[in-house]
Amino acid sequence: MSVIISVVNQKGGVGKTTTAVNLAAALSEAGKFVLLVDLDPQGNASSGLGLKPEGVIKSLYHAIMGSQRLHDVVQNTPHAGLRLAPGTPDLAGANVELVNMEGREGKLADILSEVKHAYDYIIIDSPPSLGLLTLNGLVAADHLLIPVQAEYYALEGLGQLLKTIELVRANLKPNLKVLGAVLTMFDARTKLSTEVMHELYKYFPNNIFRSVIPRAVRLAEAPSFGQSIFHYEPGGKGARAYEKLGRELLEYFERS
Repeated sequence: MSVIISVVNQKGGVGKTTTAVNLAAALSEAGKFVLLVDLDPQGNASSGLGLKPEGVIKSLYHAIMGSQRLHDVVQNTPHAGLRLAPGTPDLAGANVELVNMEGREGKLADILSEVKHAYDYIIIDSPPSLGLLTLNGLVAADHLLIPVQAEYYALEGLGQLLKTIELVRANLKPNLKVLGAVLTMFDARTKLSTEVMHELYKYFPNNIFRSVIPRAVRLAEAPSFGQSIFHYEPGGKGARAYEKLGRELLEYFERS
């Protein structure tokens, strides 16, 4: 049975999709069979692995709305052990269409239950919002990973996100666990990055990953070439950081 991890932060621009894509790639490079679920209508995780959303006929939207089986939507990626359930702009419509449906918060969980036996890890790239799609990502997940940019504004919405997580635990998913926060776009040369790291411990006193993702031009460039950092710059500091994060995650689940 697979481990399902939702990468979530309602603030945009914090390295959420970069983390989802490259963590999924890191786990596949470590020999795991991984499904990346692109739950964001922007489809950035899909295009970041070389799949253009405008060319997708069957997407995650169709699986959530019940017109396709998830198995028939999933596509291969350039990484041998990594599959992708692509996201398209149609998902924005799902936010509206789900409103009047019974069990609307559990639609993603329902369709993942059909395929999770086939994967070691399922990584969900949730939208940068706290709408119905993100709620589906929270309910479907066993664990949450929260990327936090090394800037003060990135800390401001954390309280709201953590309250939403508590509401989901109280009403929908009692066993939902926060794996912790991973600091992204970290620049060790600046005092600000270090101060934000210390501030982060107030929110996650025991749950901050040792792996820190650096601010790196190559990490920002890789999606425009439709590649993970492991294919775009395999020996660079970005690839080393995500390899370390993947290893840290694997060690956690091997211990637990």
